Amino acid sequence: MIPRMLLMALAVAFFMPVSQMQGADAKSKILFVTQSVGFKHGSVSRPADKLAPAEIALTQLGEKTGLFEVHCTQDCAADFTKENLQNYDIVAFYTTGDLPISEEDKEYFFKEWLPQKGHGVLGFHSAMDTFHNYEPYWDMIGGVFISHPWNSGNDVTIANHDVENPLTNSFGPELKLKEEIYMYRNWQPKKVRVLMSLDYANSPIGNAINTSHGFHVPVCWIKNYGDGKVYCNNLGHNETTWTRADYMESIENAVKWIRGDIEIDATPNPELSAAQETKAQADFKAGNFQEAGK
Repeated sequence: MIPRMLLMALAVAFFMPVSQMQGADAKSKILFVTQSVGFKHGSVSRPADKLAPAEIALTQLGEKTGLFEVHCTQDCAADFTKENLQNYDIVAFYTTGDLPISEEDKEYFFKEWLPQKGHGVLGFHSAMDTFHNYEPYWDMIGGVFISHPWNSGNDVTIANHDVENPLTNSFGPELKLKEEIYMYRNWQPKKVRVLMSLDYANSPIGNAINTSHGFHVPVCWIKNYGDGKVYCNNLGHNETTWTRADYMESIENAVKWIRGDIEIDATPNPELSAAQETKAQADFKAGNFQEAGK
């Protein structure tokens, strides 16, 4: 006969959410959503029923670090549900458009699931090109895509505002690479902590730039969401970015932060965004950039 106390302990464990069962050595469970309802990026395009490059990279990172397991889905209607979300600690988005998620499941995600301690979101590249007109989503993710004047073949320079931060120290003081860089509307500096921004002065471009929502181009930022955490990084359009050690180290440390393994200050820094807006505008004028519509 099983002792009564053991039965009670087993019952508690059975009904306890995944996040509350997490120990320091327990693996986190990540639901990696890569469904596209709009433009489909090469990094999340699956060849012949195999995983896409970004899916492979994140899965291998979990295996290498032993920190997490990844389940990939391109079927939100089936997998992004209240019932299924209870199996996960982190949701990663590399998506586009209005995903087929029921209103009930979206409300559960934003109001109950994400604000829990130990839960979090990883937003990669076009996560910011998703649910353009659904305020709970863009309020959570940080902003809404309007254009990408810097295309995948352009050389860009990214300024690192916090070199000592575990989320960005792998990039050094500045990062030079070929990447597609977004600009945003509904950007809310008072709600986010910006870690990296585009350096206009060292990112010349021939395309016209839509500055109607500002000149500052944030690239990586974080925020608290209740007791949950959100990490967003615009990088990741190019498949080659997913092979970079510095990019993958940033993601690894973002997972550690969400898990509670490391502490990182996510206090919003609107003063930095204001300073970057002033600098970006000055660099824009000095560099003879072309303003869209003019």
